[in-house]
Amino acid sequence: MRMPVVRDVPAYPVPDYGLRVLRTLEAAGFEAWVVGGWVRDALLGAPMHDVDVTTSATWREAERVLTAAGIEVHETGIAHGTVTAVVDGQPVEVTTYRVEGTYSDCRHPDEVRFVRDVREDLARRDFTVNAMAYHPERGLLDLFGGREDLAFGVIRAVGDPYRRFEEDALRVLRAVRFACRLGFDVEPRTQAALVACAPELDSIARERVGQEMNGIIASGRVSWALRNEFDVVARAVPALIPMRGMDQRSPYHAYDLLEHTARVCAGVEAFAGGVPTQALRWAALLHDAGKPVCASVDENGRGHFRNHQRAGSVICRDTILGLALPHEVAGRAATLVKYHDRHLSATPAGVRRLLRRLDQGRPGEAPALAYQLLDLQRGDAVAKTRACAQRAVELDSFERALSAELSRGTAYRVRDLAFGGGDVMRALGIAPGPEVGEALSALLDDVVHGRVENNREELLARIREKDLECQDGARPGFEQVAKKSLN
Repeated sequence: MRMPVVRDVPAYPVPDYGLRVLRTLEAAGFEAWVVGGWVRDALLGAPMHDVDVTTSATWREAERVLTAAGIEVHETGIAHGTVTAVVDGQPVEVTTYRVEGTYSDCRHPDEVRFVRDVREDLARRDFTVNAMAYHPERGLLDLFGGREDLAFGVIRAVGDPYRRFEEDALRVLRAVRFACRLGFDVEPRTQAALVACAPELDSIARERVGQEMNGIIASGRVSWALRNEFDVVARAVPALIPMRGMDQRSPYHAYDLLEHTARVCAGVEAFAGGVPTQALRWAALLHDAGKPVCASVDENGRGHFRNHQRAGSVICRDTILGLALPHEVAGRAATLVKYHDRHLSATPAGVRRLLRRLDQGRPGEAPALAYQLLDLQRGDAVAKTRACAQRAVELDSFERALSAELSRGTAYRVRDLAFGGGDVMRALGIAPGPEVGEALSALLDDVVHGRVENNREELLARIREKDLECQDGARPGFEQVAKKSLN
């Protein structure tokens, strides 16, 4: 692992809005420090996010002092001594130095006690890299070796890791998230505690688990987490459990299902240039979640997984929604899983058929989903055998065909037709009703499959031809059905 470059002081100064809060508190006679993620990221020279301040002032004192200085203050977590100051539109969390009692529910401290010593406050924090404080004049306060752990790329619990995880079991998942985000390893003693305490995640609200798991997904290092922290990740996403050690018994697969999945996740990152959507990342993780429930073995010992795409789509959707994550992410990921194994024909008709199917599931999102599906299929291909990896190259021709069809405004939705509902009614002499929609859908089907071009003249001729066929056949024609619907 490449060691990160760690500075003795932050790479950037404390932002003016954070500095104003700090100075205001100190001008009133209180002590204040910048703490947490800002300090960690600033030492790494990484992009920094929110500025958090810890202070010897109680939340009431902090609120009074900041308000008197003309700073907007909101009481956002007063039970834990936290108020949020807003300076130039930027929020700054201000929290009183505190220590915490036991955590009987593995989530909330039974008691919060406010103190006047910053050292006591830092000692109750989760990991050494998050337990540092910084002041522009006093410098870095690092009591637990956080800077050294940054330099060596290590996630280490502050103090006794078992106690830290027993206090809040969600820290088990947070450790993995930080390891993924920073590209670090977990220190051995902390790692042992992770595995031992992972079952306690079952007691944590699913939305909190979902937030942390979403962070792991967003890191782009899910493949590392599957290989190194499976016990923790699978506790958060039980659908992964049957994957470990599952022999697919297939000539197309060189790895068990879990390793295949890890490789797909890594492949998606590579093919998407390191910026896949969250839905695509979730789809990569769960694309084969349906295989364990659909598995069968024939008389020759070969494995089969009929309809695993549909089963996996349901599992994917249910998993994401069960973690209280957005419905949009769940829907997109489930759609990608449903079609991840589908053969794609690089013909104009093949492109239109795919776009139509995707649009039926996620209206208005078909083009974006089509490109994401290509990256998922490429990742899937390179995670199989060498012979199957060639499929990743073959998909380039489909991508070219997709881009060509989209650039020329190909029709894959009813609204793309050069023929509307009014045209149908005039051509067939019918009134508004379900038959109009049926006729347009039939025309679209013909256009999608290349049986007729999408221009007004050909569509007019085609709908008249279809109407005659219907009237001469067993089922009623468009006009008859429409008239019947009006009665």
